[in-house]
Amino acid sequence: MGSTYFTKRCKAALAQNKQYRKKRPKTFKSEEKAHAWAQANNISKYSLENLRTPDNPKVRIVKE
Repeated sequence: MGSTYFTKRCKAALAQNKQYRKKRPKTFKSEEKAHAWAQANNISKYSLENLRTPDNPKVRIVKE
């Protein structure tokens, strides 16, 4: 029979000591979707930053 230490006690300990990472910026596949999201969330001053190549775009909104 296997030990239940790792299945029960360690999971409970890890659940209590969660380390939360900081929130990452929202990204979009196209500039049109980024503009639509910014308008829906009442963001007026922002710029778009391309994270990948022009062939495979990934755009994020940077608030100014």
